[in-house]
Amino acid sequence: MKWGIKSSMEKFLPWFIPILLIGGWQFLSWTGAIPERILPAPSQIIQAGFDLTVTGELYDHMSISLWRALAGFLIGGIIGFLFGLLNGVFRFADLFFDTSIQMLRNIPHLALIPLVILWFGIGETSKIFLVALGVLFPVYINTYHGIKTVDKKLIEMGKAYGLRGKELFFHVILPGAMSSILVGIRFSLGVMWLTLIVAETISAQSGIGYMAMNAREFMQMDVIVLSIIIYALFGKLSDMIARYFEGRLLRWNN
Repeated sequence: MKWGIKSSMEKFLPWFIPILLIGGWQFLSWTGAIPERILPAPSQIIQAGFDLTVTGELYDHMSISLWRALAGFLIGGIIGFLFGLLNGVFRFADLFFDTSIQMLRNIPHLALIPLVILWFGIGETSKIFLVALGVLFPVYINTYHGIKTVDKKLIEMGKAYGLRGKELFFHVILPGAMSSILVGIRFSLGVMWLTLIVAETISAQSGIGYMAMNAREFMQMDVIVLSIIIYALFGKLSDMIARYFEGRLLRWNN
């Protein structure tokens, strides 16, 4: 019985503050303490979401944004992961590539938006490119760090048990680096959504960011806040998925 209560509390507790804030927000809107022109009530935002869902507009914008985020994350994440492995394992690759990658990493990728628009226009390629660029470096640096900081004693022990080459890598080095790699993935998910928000509000004709900017032209505050909340929910959902896989992959470390 006590375990059931504890489990329920653990599930509810992370949502306590958001629920409290929404409840207070709705109450202050009802009393007029928060004017509608400043911030619409949660009930109005829900109604706006329902109206956009009925017309199909919300689904279209959400599916386009999800596609951009997923495509950019996969491209940037895979490239960053492969370079992190390559530079972490091979000394020659480390000397050859790492300095150049670190130089590129220190260029704010959002500052490249005007150049990216000139290169690719305002189509899908420009937004996916920016998301991939933003995701690449957190994944790279954490993969590289994870490989480099694997306990040398574990490697020596693996060799003592006869592990060499691929077996040593997959049974000792990669599991030892996995914690750092997953931290990089979780961090890159936040960068992914941040980059997509900026890209869609500057150079897009569809997506959640475009929906928000279009609503601004018509002073639709409820739609603007709805767009922000959708981004926040997507960010929370992606982090929950990452934490789930982190728990599965690092079960041995719990």
